[in-house]
This record gives sequence, C-alpha cells and structure tokens, in this order.
Amino acid sequence: MANTALPSRASIAGRLDELPFTRRHLRLLTGSGVGWALDAMDVGLISFILAALTQQWGLTKTDAGWIASVGFIGMAIGATLGGLLADRLGRRQVFALTLLIYGVATGASALVSGLAALLVLRFLVGLGLGAELPVASTYVSEFAPARIRGRLIVILEAFWALGWTAAALIGFFVIPASDDGWRWAFALGAIPAVYALIVRWGLPESPRWLASRGRIAEADRIVATFEADAGVEPGPAIRREPASRAIAVTTRARLTTLWNAEFRVRTMCLWLVWLCVNFAYYGAFIWIPSILVDAGFDLVRSFGFTLIITLAQLPGYAVAAWLIEVWGRRTTLSVFLVGSAVSAVFFGTSTTETAIIASGMALSFFNLGAWGALYAVTPEIYPTSLRGTGAGWAAGVGRIASIVAPLAVPIVLVAGGAPVLFAVFGACFIVAAGAAWGLVDRGGMALDDR
Repeated sequence: MANTALPSRASIAGRLDELPFTRRHLRLLTGSGVGWALDAMDVGLISFILAALTQQWGLTKTDAGWIASVGFIGMAIGATLGGLLADRLGRRQVFALTLLIYGVATGASALVSGLAALLVLRFLVGLGLGAELPVASTYVSEFAPARIRGRLIVILEAFWALGWTAAALIGFFVIPASDDGWRWAFALGAIPAVYALIVRWGLPESPRWLASRGRIAEADRIVATFEADAGVEPGPAIRREPASRAIAVTTRARLTTLWNAEFRVRTMCLWLVWLCVNFAYYGAFIWIPSILVDAGFDLVRSFGFTLIITLAQLPGYAVAAWLIEVWGRRTTLSVFLVGSAVSAVFFGTSTTETAIIASGMALSFFNLGAWGALYAVTPEIYPTSLRGTGAGWAAGVGRIASIVAPLAVPIVLVAGGAPVLFAVFGACFIVAAGAAWGLVDRGGMALDDR
C-alpha cells in the first residue's frame, strides 16, 4: 500500500536545500530581480529629477530634501507593514501588490504641476517600494539551496545596479532633453504596474511559508516541480509535523519575539547596521548630482559623472557575490563597509574630475557590495515564522535614517561643505562595520524553519 502521508516541514526544507540550481530558480531570481531593478530605477530617478526640478520650479534645498524624504517616510511604513503582511498573507501576494502600488503612483507623478501633489504621490511610491524590497529578499532566500543562498541574494541585489544604471541613462539622455524630460522619466517608472500582473500569476508561493502555515500539500507540490525540473526523484513522504513548531503566530507575538533573549542582540545590531547604511547611502547618492551641479558642473556633465560612478556598482556586487560564500556574511559585510568609509572620505575631499570619478566609483563599488551582503544576511538570522517581520522591521527602522539624510545634507553642506558631509558618512559606515559582528552568520547552513 502506498505511503500517502504528507511530507513534513523538515523534509520540504531539506529538499529545497539539496536541489541544484535549476531553470525554475533562474526564473524566480529573474522575476524577483526585475522588480528589484524597477524599484532601483524609481529611487535613482528622483536624484536626477530633483536636480532638474530645482532649476525649473526654483525649489529650495529644503523643498528638494522633502521630495526625497517623504518617499522614505512611506518606505519606512511600507517596510514594517510589508514584512508583517508577508508573514501573514504570503510572500508572493505582498510582492505583487507593492509593485502595483508604487508603479501606479510613479506614473501619476508625471502629471503633477505642483509641489504638494508630488509630495503626496512620492509618499505612496514609498509605501510600495519600502514593502517590496525586504519581501523580495525573504522570498528568494526561502527557495535558494543553502550552499549558494548568500550568493543568490547578492545577485538579486545586483539587479539594483541595473535599475540605478537605467535611471542614470534616463537622467543623462531623457531629463535634459526638454522641459518635460522629468515627466517622461516618471512615466517610464510606471512600468512596474504592468509587471506586477506578471509577478502575481507567474511565480509560486514560498513552500517554507506554506509549510509554516500548515499547508504542507501545497508546499510539496511546488517543491516537486523544482525537483522534476532538476531531474531528481521527489523527496520522501514523511509523517506530517504539527504547524505549532512556529515560534510566533500572531502579529504581536512576532514583534515581541524580535526582542526575546534569543534574538535581542542580533535585532539590535541589525537595526544599527540598517540605520547607518541607509543614512550614508541615501544621503550621498540622492544628492551627488546636485552636489556636482553646486560644484560648478552643468546639469548634463553632472549627470554624466553620476552615470560613470553608477557603473561601478555591478562589479561591487559581483565581488561580494563571490566573497560571501568564501569569507562568510559578516566578514564580507564589514570589509565592504570599511571600504565604503575610506571611499567616502576621499570623495568628500576630491576636487579634480579624475579624483571625483575615481573615488565615486570606489564608493559605488564598496557601498553596493555591502548592500548585497546586508540583504543576504538579514532574512537568514530569523526563523520562517518571523523572517518577513524581522527583515521588514529592520528595513523600516533603516528608513528612518533615509528620511533624515536628505534633510540633513543641506544643513551639513552649509556648515562644513562636502568634506565634512562625507566624513560623517564615513563614520556611519565604520559604526555599521562594527555592528555587523553582532549578527549570526548562517552561510552554507539550513534556514531555521521554526
């Protein structure tokens, strides 16, 4: 008589970890990555649009700072809510919904004629964007085989560089072309609204999440499709384990568990890393085009420099993707953060075109490599029932710094100029490098599926 018992959660997790990399993994990585790239394009575009609108609308530095910061306020709220919803409703559902929200809001931004309307829409964009990023990294990490999980998450994060490069190209070729160039840039950002439909119907739900909710049969069917694609025999049918293994099953329990004895140190250190990296990254890269304009370069030349600097992001991700499975998560993250600190100091003191481009490229290389390592380690340090919440709240807390940074930059620039500003960013990177050692490194290990 055939064994009809359902697979256990443990067997489903083990089967996922033992799989080779398949076409289904590639499809899932690409599908999530394109959404990630479109997110980056939206965030990157605002740095170029700010420079153009400052000239066209006569915006003050404070006005421009609020256009950037209000989006990050939305991102902070979106990240915290998105993580909670992903643990409650599923990864795929929230992923698609967030893409739809910010895609529609970005497209609508092309039609605004005043500051107030733009601020409202940028807040809505932030809601969608903030929720999507931690959900996407959690989603991919739960499919990835353990031996290459970190590398795949860094590759996912590398799509950010593609999106930011696309933003730089649009900034260089489209925005300066006419007075309505910034409107066309926003219109291009509406692409995610269409892509959301593809994501919603084209990608499977996370089997780990399904199993954590007691939906073992559904999880088994999804894993079986990956096994069939890899040409391996389906995993064994083992007696089902109760869904009560989850360590947190309600929203309040999840939030409380982040600060219990087991997770307190890692949560504190993770939040500190996210705060410091967000402040330094968004403070620098949102304002670099405008800082270069203020330094005497015209709009087109400033955008051209930014485009060249942006191209260094991809090799940064590539090196981090290789090192993360060689050195481990914490070492890779801390080394790239120290490199970011040194590069920031040199960028702030550079005066020649060659020095600006070289130090800016180094900052892109190390900073984005650090982002890749951070997104790899974040979902790994929490169990499945807490993973979306933990990743989402870390990102949400980090967004507090990204809200403050665009507003603080004009004040620091007036007080001490670019050298002081980028020295502050360098200090933030050093603090983050130290905090990284309080994280748990699960490189090559199975995810905690409680």
